[in-house]
Amino acid sequence: MKAIGYTQSLPCDHPEALIDIELPKPAVHGRDLLVEIYAIGVNPVDYKIRQNVAPIAGQWKVIGWDAVGRVVAVGDEVANYQCGDWVFYAGDLNRPGCNAEFQLVDERLVGKKPARLSNAEAAALPLTAITAWELLFDRLEITQGSPGQINPSDDVILVVGASGGVGSILIQLAKALTGATVIATASRPESKRWLQQLGADYIIDHSQPLASQVAAVVADNDLAAVSHVASLNSTDQYLSDYVELLAPFGKLALIDDPQSLDIMSLKRKSLSVHWEFMFTHSMFQTSDMDRQRQLLNRVSQLIDEGFLQTTVAKNLGAITAANLRTAHQELESRRVIGKIVLERQ
Repeated sequence: MKAIGYTQSLPCDHPEALIDIELPKPAVHGRDLLVEIYAIGVNPVDYKIRQNVAPIAGQWKVIGWDAVGRVVAVGDEVANYQCGDWVFYAGDLNRPGCNAEFQLVDERLVGKKPARLSNAEAAALPLTAITAWELLFDRLEITQGSPGQINPSDDVILVVGASGGVGSILIQLAKALTGATVIATASRPESKRWLQQLGADYIIDHSQPLASQVAAVVADNDLAAVSHVASLNSTDQYLSDYVELLAPFGKLALIDDPQSLDIMSLKRKSLSVHWEFMFTHSMFQTSDMDRQRQLLNRVSQLIDEGFLQTTVAKNLGAITAANLRTAHQELESRRVIGKIVLERQ
């Protein structure tokens, strides 16, 4: 089968950073689905793995953790899918990724593809939707309601780094399923327009002092104090602002990788801090892995009912090593709005 891989960690502009290759087609077993890949999304985790995780000597490493495809074979323990089903998923960090013509994935990590979206539009969503859902409802424990029947609440969520892939779907989930007020951050005009389209209630500039801007929004609009923070990047830079802004007993959830994080300052207010890492379920084969299948099916339903939209910002065309290197390069610039996708031609 066709695939894209690497044998050594190289800068993304190096022609051998990612290479078009041929690999054996994997054999299905157990609870695995064999999926023929039709579209992929690209995430920061892709370039972080490429930069930092070398393959086993003499072997190719294939990465990629956002896919849409058609099930072409099922293992003997599969209960929820059959050949011909169209699915979307993020998969498992410990297994070969979706930068390939075919991929094996545990059915408990897989959802039915939204019918109203194209393959490329759907490929933008799985990893970020799982991350945003788990962050909002499992880590921050924000009350979830039924779309179209939401009552306003006193919850005020500050979303920092909101215009990226996770923030773009997190804002939509918060507005569709909770009564919370969303304060989101962006610094560029195009990022601010994007967040307005997604439904953020207020937008502030994270390149300017954060605490004073949020305090002004709260005071000017008679809001309750910030109850929850979704910190999607630069957590160490903004931690003191979060401590100042959060109400007593507030919650902070983060997804980034700060070099260090001194959380002693959270004690006086009894603030809690929570990490969200959507691969924890698959990495440790937790007993509740099937929750990600259920979660993705719920997201798919919300999309088909019109409550959520795709977060695609750019389609780079065919799934080739050259196009994938371009995607990595753009993501490494840290200026991408929404998601980058590629698709089978």
